[in-house]
Amino acid sequence: MGYALARAASKAGHKVTLISANTLLQKPKNAKVIEVVTSDQMYQAVRAEFPECDCLIMAAAVSDYKPAASSKTKIKKDQAEMTLTLKPTRDILKWAGKNKKAGQLLVGFALEDKNLLKNAEKKIAAKNLDMVVANKPTAIGAETSTIYIKTKTDNWQTFKNLSKTVSAKRILQFIERQ
Repeated sequence: MGYALARAASKAGHKVTLISANTLLQKPKNAKVIEVVTSDQMYQAVRAEFPECDCLIMAAAVSDYKPAASSKTKIKKDQAEMTLTLKPTRDILKWAGKNKKAGQLLVGFALEDKNLLKNAEKKIAAKNLDMVVANKPTAIGAETSTIYIKTKTDNWQTFKNLSKTVSAKRILQFIERQ
């Protein structure tokens, strides 16, 4: 979805910076692309670019947890079981909500398997969002999906069975009206 949004924004004439994990997706034309590997690198890149942007769209969250320790070498299989300890990653969207300036727009996504709209709406206040886009896990990897959009001032709008390209255009239209 992030790549579809970057393409739509670029085609609409916006200056676009896309911060992305490594992917086989084709990079959007006319967009600055910053590739990251870890959640910490994603945080640093967002933190560096955020002060200069008018609108930050966080279309895909990094994992909520990461390994508490890492190894630079292969961990040999010398025992039957291993316990992996996880720790929370930084909440980049929440950081952005706390640090946005007047006039900046912050758009978050909510992928929820239960209480979709209720949980998504909570993010608006909890993370100081101007808009939230909600969808279900079935949207992952799907050609089409249903999205739900809510701004601070508008009610939920539902867009059923749209391609990512069309969804991106709809989302961008909402952003441009803010």
